[in-house]
Amino acid sequence: MTVTVETLDKLERKITLSLPVGVIQSEVDARLRKLARQVKMDGFRPGKVPLSVVAQRHGFSVQYEVMNDKVGEVFAKAVNDAKLRVAGQPKITEKEGAPEGELAFDAVFEVFPEVKIGDLSAATVEKLSAEVSEDAIDRTVDILRKQRRTFAQRAQDAAAQDDDRVTVDFEGKIDGEPFEGGKASDFQFVIGEGQMLKEFEDAVRGMKSGESRTFPLNFPAEYHGKDVAGKQADFLVTLKKIESSNLPAVDEQLAKSLGIAEGTVEALRADIRKNLEREVKFRLLARNKQGVMDALLANAELDVPNASVQSEIERMVESARADLKQRGIKDADKAPIPDDVFRPQAERRVRLGLVVAELVRSNELQATAEQIKAHIEELAASYEKPADVVRWYYGDNRRLAEVEAIVIENNVTDFVLARAKVADKAVSFDELMGQQA
Repeated sequence: MTVTVETLDKLERKITLSLPVGVIQSEVDARLRKLARQVKMDGFRPGKVPLSVVAQRHGFSVQYEVMNDKVGEVFAKAVNDAKLRVAGQPKITEKEGAPEGELAFDAVFEVFPEVKIGDLSAATVEKLSAEVSEDAIDRTVDILRKQRRTFAQRAQDAAAQDDDRVTVDFEGKIDGEPFEGGKASDFQFVIGEGQMLKEFEDAVRGMKSGESRTFPLNFPAEYHGKDVAGKQADFLVTLKKIESSNLPAVDEQLAKSLGIAEGTVEALRADIRKNLEREVKFRLLARNKQGVMDALLANAELDVPNASVQSEIERMVESARADLKQRGIKDADKAPIPDDVFRPQAERRVRLGLVVAELVRSNELQATAEQIKAHIEELAASYEKPADVVRWYYGDNRRLAEVEAIVIENNVTDFVLARAKVADKAVSFDELMGQQA
């Protein structure tokens, strides 16, 4: 076999492969003979089907398989001999004008790029920090109380107010016509918690049981229901029942109901702090990791293989279709999703993946078994039965691989932060958790 390699573009290569026809035919004959010993045909005893009959019936498919296998073998050997790292699948076409007794093929493909990472000491990375405040603990306690609140029916002449749970019938119309999702009976919501649009809550607030009210409601342009987004509807609402909410006291009984063994308010707050600090740690890690990855991309030079980008786009499209299907969208698997929707994100993912891989390889930042174990145990610590969670992770290689990838990213983050210019920035708990108004 003779091999030549051409550079067509920055990452695109072409290899010309040649194969003796005799090698192909010899393998085809061998496979047909093996098939003749196994194949079953009407009118013949097993293993007694004439070779000519087998060749007539299966010759084309066997020829096709052999060609694919042999060309694949010589291509793999060729790129290995040339020390080429192939990105994606090659496009192989038969070439005309081959010498007598030979078949020639052109294989066009891309190779992975050389990745050049600049001086990380010249890079600046913003590193966030945050603390769990007493106010954050207080608000968490309030959330836990709301989850355990009870409701009692209010007097007939009482007016609905914030924190009351109301039961209503409503019907909305746009241009005098009902619309899907615009009608409900015995619908319950708590006023002031944002379960309904503000105009709806404002209309119900102050009403009494048995009252009805008509009011206009403007759906936001970004409303999730596309059929009504940006439109004005007229609603008729009838208030059927008002219930006041009663929050449990912050006492030993609440602590015990939340599984606090000591049964004290102090132990409850300590447990909340521990959980919030764990969440803060993970969120800071994610935010700081993002800053590191941005810095890496800004300090790296490389060409991106189109084949890898296209593969990433295909994965993202399939994921989007699966999400649509899960939401109950009809024919989600056939939904037309243009590649350009995901191309910028796919290019970033591929570029970042190549940069991180090079940094890991050149600096031995692979995840160790001890690091993976420690990360899993930290994830499991917030659950009621940590040992079960640990077993769940170790019981599936795919889940372990996901943890390994996270640990590697953490190693990369620590490596870059130890070398770059770090700009420390303290943020509030609310800003970190995305709770700011």
